[in-house]
Amino acid sequence: MSTGALIFAFNNEATDYVRMAAWSAENIRRHLNIPVAVVTDADPADPRLKAFDQVVPATAESGGTRWFEDYASTVTWHNAGRVNAYDLTPWDRTLVLDADYVVASSDLKRILEYNTDFMCHRSAINLNTGHPLKGLNVFGRHSMPMWWATVMLFRRSNTAQYIFDCMQMIRDNWEHYRALYGIDNKTYRNDFALSIALGIVSGHTGRVDEIPWPLLTVMPDTVLTKIAHQTDTYRITYRDPDNQPKYTQWHTTDFHAMGKQHLENIIAAH
Repeated sequence: MSTGALIFAFNNEATDYVRMAAWSAENIRRHLNIPVAVVTDADPADPRLKAFDQVVPATAESGGTRWFEDYASTVTWHNAGRVNAYDLTPWDRTLVLDADYVVASSDLKRILEYNTDFMCHRSAINLNTGHPLKGLNVFGRHSMPMWWATVMLFRRSNTAQYIFDCMQMIRDNWEHYRALYGIDNKTYRNDFALSIALGIVSGHTGRVDEIPWPLLTVMPDTVLTKIAHQTDTYRITYRDPDNQPKYTQWHTTDFHAMGKQHLENIIAAH
């Protein structure tokens, strides 16, 4: 059974996701020792595509626009194609990762060995405070449980195909499901589609295999940096309620970087 990572990378007005994915591919091979495929609309001659074992051409599909705090601007969010992961992956067992998810350890190797059809994170926490992301681990009028599409592991199976087929149905009928679940934000989100799909496929039992640790998240209101000359060591700086400068530093810990500009600065200095 072939096993590999899959990253979707479609640039927008502000973020070079292809470059971000190429940097991530290097980390994935170093820590997980698996090949990496990218789904992108980048020019086939783009030299950055040499960073990947396979390139899957696809058309960018926008889910709408989104405000990014670190850019202080609204940009197009080309996220709607993630529902096609089951159809596009070249692997039998696939680890789908956001381009802005930083693999800094071998932790994900553990779930690659699990005998499961589908797995993702159930909860996310703020890496800085260690507290759950307030209001983000549920969604909609009825505070439905959120499942995060940032990291997904699936293998070719009926269950996994049902989940992705269901996500496609939700994306294609987004206004209906947004009204049904009382989601205020008009912009389509993979996290919402995945959460709704897992509810449907599980018969609303909540019986879903979850990655057995929370999704560590670096929020965009902090400044993310990498410690020079130290492999896989990162720091976030911020100000406490008394406006005093503080920082949190960690080593060999995976995380989701919500501040895209900060991550791009790290990659540019690589």
